[in-house]
Amino acid sequence: MSNYDVIVIGGGPGGYVCAIRCAQLGLKTAVVEGREALGGTCLNIGCIPSKALLHASHSYHEATHNFTQMGLMGKAPSVDFSKMKEYKDNVVAQNTSGVEFLMKKNKIDWIKGWATISDKNTVSVGADSYTTNNIVIATGSEPASLPNIEIDEKIVVSSTGALEFSKIPKKMVVIGAGVIGLELGSVYARLGTEVTVIEYLKNITPGMDGEVSKTLQRLLKRQGLKFIMGAAVQSTKVNRNKAKVTYKKGDEEAVLDADAVLVATGRKPFMDGLGFTDLGGNLTERGQIATDNHWRTNIEGIYAIGDVIEGPMLAHKAEDEGMAVADVIKGNHGHVNYDVIPGVIYTTPEVASVGKTEEELKAAGVDYKVGKFSFKGNGRAKAIFQADGFVKMIVDAKTDRILGCHLIGPAAGDMIHEICVAMEFGASAQDIALTCHAHPTYSEAMREAALACGDGAIHA
Repeated sequence: MSNYDVIVIGGGPGGYVCAIRCAQLGLKTAVVEGREALGGTCLNIGCIPSKALLHASHSYHEATHNFTQMGLMGKAPSVDFSKMKEYKDNVVAQNTSGVEFLMKKNKIDWIKGWATISDKNTVSVGADSYTTNNIVIATGSEPASLPNIEIDEKIVVSSTGALEFSKIPKKMVVIGAGVIGLELGSVYARLGTEVTVIEYLKNITPGMDGEVSKTLQRLLKRQGLKFIMGAAVQSTKVNRNKAKVTYKKGDEEAVLDADAVLVATGRKPFMDGLGFTDLGGNLTERGQIATDNHWRTNIEGIYAIGDVIEGPMLAHKAEDEGMAVADVIKGNHGHVNYDVIPGVIYTTPEVASVGKTEEELKAAGVDYKVGKFSFKGNGRAKAIFQADGFVKMIVDAKTDRILGCHLIGPAAGDMIHEICVAMEFGASAQDIALTCHAHPTYSEAMREAALACGDGAIHA
């Protein structure tokens, strides 16, 4: 029986980052992970493989749609889907092996297997038990489904199965117009699949800035995705490698035929076999582990972070919490600013946001003003055929302090961090407007939006 200062349960972004920070702080640390590779859902079957397929399919789209406009002539490439998946798997392997290297570098023990918490100081993995002063639960999440829908990961799939199709489906129905559904739906639409998205709500990407949401849907329609909004899926039935999806819109019921169905209706905390509730651990009404402001559960010495607790299910949110809880365990001050956690959708164009939306500020009665700038006024964006989006900056009407920023356009996921840093320092739109931005860059659109919060943008 080994004794540790900290045992982290889960080797995903929250778990492995927490373990590394614990080790850096001088704590004897172990990670328990049952997968064959570290990195959790994100590196193995989520963020990383999906971004590889997004990049590959976007490159194919560029070659077949935009190359000739740039004078790049010749026969258009064909898709070798097996080779594309091999590329995706190689990307995953590079990342997961990198995390394993970091475990060894920081002298963190990887206990391979699935963990059960026997008591507040003991973690069991198979027939072995390990004692510890602190336990951090970072077990992540798993796909959620709907009644009357059975996921077989062959025809009716979660995001996991959508990464492993044996061939490109001719017709695919995506249930849910959130981030996962739109990203993977756009992958297959670029590769020639007829994609239909069914969403229960009236708008895609719930919770996003309304103007950005409408613009994204319009641009995805232009790329070939079809949308059925305000519809409730009743069931899916599979027969001879084909699926029938029954949905109801208003009083009308209809059926769609598909070669594949992607169920992208969200995710739920993963706690199978963990034993936390058996020890009296408290959950929220939504089935998440309840924690205080320092990520402590109601059981002394047991903490929880990431998708398994409240808040957005984002890898970077889990990483922040992992670093913060390590500091708390060490006796330092752990901090996460939940008001400045960016969100990104990796479609083309990309979508990124941070802070409050107009809808939220209106509901709260906050007096605000908006500075907006279209990428049609950005020379770099026009050069790459991505001038359809815009930057929207939202500031306090009296103080000019930045309250939020929402953009749709090229490299949005990277550009948003300028505003994240600004918000961390309590900056105003004028601070951004007075900062020199290199030309020609996409980031100039940020400065123009900031200028629009004052006397006006230059290139609008």
